[in-house]
Amino acid sequence: MPIETKVFADADAASRYAAELVASIGRAAVASHGEYDLALSGGKTPWAMVGLLGEMEEMPWGEANIFQVDERVAPPGDEARNLTHLVQVLSIDHQASLRPMPVTSRDLELSAAEYEVHVPEQLDLVHLGLGPDGHTASLVPGDSVLEVDDRRVAMTWDPYEGHRRMTLTYPALAAARQILWLVLGEKAREPLAKLLDGDRSIPAGRVENDNMILVCDEAAIGGSAG
Repeated sequence: MPIETKVFADADAASRYAAELVASIGRAAVASHGEYDLALSGGKTPWAMVGLLGEMEEMPWGEANIFQVDERVAPPGDEARNLTHLVQVLSIDHQASLRPMPVTSRDLELSAAEYEVHVPEQLDLVHLGLGPDGHTASLVPGDSVLEVDDRRVAMTWDPYEGHRRMTLTYPALAAARQILWLVLGEKAREPLAKLLDGDRSIPAGRVENDNMILVCDEAAIGGSAG
């Protein structure tokens, strides 16, 4: 399905626009229903965006609930954890908005079910990234989590790059009011072309939502802009 696309000269400009968009959607959400339910993906790509967001007075931090799109199973404070980097980037006051995925329990499937209870059925905004292999969130190629259609939060079956993960599933992404793709760098060029072509051979290509916007830099979009 069509994705509104915004292309910027470099990663810094794209990240700033993305941060401004996240804050703007947040203000609209608070005006509409009193709070802002946002889900952020991990990986290095959004670090600049989140850092800029943390500096923005326009972001309604007091009314924000920041859920995780995905998280690696690793100890607290581990560099592999997406939460570790969120905590490093955000101030103590802003950290109060975080709703971390519980990935340290012995029963991870139960923990995923418990987290789902707290995730709104319709998130205001879900931020997604795009891996070189076409994965998004922790919906990774070949894993049975791709077929989950009766839960909004689930565990991957196999370790991926050394870790099992907890992730939002396709039903959660489909139900969101809006999805923001932030895709940066030349390594994303091939999967991004597939995403824009609606290629369902990659996990990202199976995301269905009527309100999606892509923010990317010229390095990522390559010759796919048309």
